[in-house]
Amino acid sequence: MEHFIIIFLLSLLAITAIAIIFMRSMLSVIMLGSIYSLLSAVIFVVLDAVDVAFTEAAVGAGISSVLFLSAFAVTGKRQVLKQKNKLIALLTVSLTATALLYATSDMPYVGDPNSPVQTHVASRYIEQSGSEVGIPNIVTSVLASYRGFDTLGEVAVVFTAMIAVLLLLLRREEDQEIDREK
Repeated sequence: MEHFIIIFLLSLLAITAIAIIFMRSMLSVIMLGSIYSLLSAVIFVVLDAVDVAFTEAAVGAGISSVLFLSAFAVTGKRQVLKQKNKLIALLTVSLTATALLYATSDMPYVGDPNSPVQTHVASRYIEQSGSEVGIPNIVTSVLASYRGFDTLGEVAVVFTAMIAVLLLLLRREEDQEIDREK
């Protein structure tokens, strides 16, 4: 039965993604993006990854939607497109894709028992995280204890990005007020 629920939710996720592609209204895209994040969070709950679901709901549907709506309110409904050299964009994307393909060419296959992550610390986390940390969920114990500084760093990066976007939006409002005074 659980498989049918996951298939149903993944189908809704795919339908939402396709709807986002064909939307012309930015407000509709923002709302559908929020729905996409909430559907993702529900899938994580069904898969018993409640901590990941909470993060997806808070960041994906919550903070991201508020930031997008704020940016939408400040920038307006219309965008003036300038004709630029598309060859430079194509070259940049091609170089990035080539670099990514080269960088991932020597990665081990997913689930390979001889990969470094499997031979280094994964077995210790599985066997001892419950007794060392006292949290029964392995993912939560790894994120909250063993990788606590990483998680703190990620939170700091997201917070810094949010502050930067808000400062840019405030600067944009000040520029519009100066233009109105002229």
